[in-house]
Amino acid sequence: MKPVEQFANERRSAIANYRGDEEFQQLSRRWREVSMDRRYVYNFDWLGRPIIQYPQDIQAMQEIVWRTRPDLIIETGIAHGGSLILSASLLAMLDMCDAITSGAVIDPRQSKRKVLGIDIDIREHNREEIEAHPLASRISMLQGSSIAGDIVAQVRQFASGFERVMVCLDSMHTHDHVAAELEAYAPLVTPGCYCAVFDTFVEDLPANFFSDRPWDVGNNPKTAVRSYLSNHPEFEIDSELEGKLMVTVAPEGFLKRVK
Repeated sequence: MKPVEQFANERRSAIANYRGDEEFQQLSRRWREVSMDRRYVYNFDWLGRPIIQYPQDIQAMQEIVWRTRPDLIIETGIAHGGSLILSASLLAMLDMCDAITSGAVIDPRQSKRKVLGIDIDIREHNREEIEAHPLASRISMLQGSSIAGDIVAQVRQFASGFERVMVCLDSMHTHDHVAAELEAYAPLVTPGCYCAVFDTFVEDLPANFFSDRPWDVGNNPKTAVRSYLSNHPEFEIDSELEGKLMVTVAPEGFLKRVK
């Protein structure tokens, strides 16, 4: 057995053992709860823009993008734009590696790989910073509700010119909203690619944890995902990815389109 294969087998075995390690599971859940209470997730930037994500989920995005090689990433929820910049930088990495492999010179401003962000309220100061970023040529933005008919139509039209599509849902976290986003955008995901649904962890927190928000236990992205998957066997939860992260805002939320 080659050393790299042995390493991969050892890693898979360790990840499988995590599932039965109740102490590790409890510690991870408790850390997530305490860190959310202390707004830990707000502490990070990606290439100069605030990104409201756990480092583990940023790593997950890198692994997914490298493995599936999308040419379009659709994101609902923009905030400060850090996630858009993350996605754009990962697509730039793919282009760079393609250029090295092929020996071709690729003008990044002419790249086919793009990011499309949708938000009901793109604050002007955030728009200005995103549009001034060195990776701005890869990013397009739409302002409006992600589940409004006209916005959905525009996204579908935009996506029609791409071969491999990934979707990330991270806007309003109520059951009904996420359920509507899944119906609108999950069908755009290319077989082999992912629909990542963030903040499914709300279902696992104590009731009223987010007392100033409309989502709660029983009314959140995880309940929407479970409902959607019951009628859409073309998607499966990537439990191995979730299992190795241990701390993630997206438990049961990394959905791979398998057919």
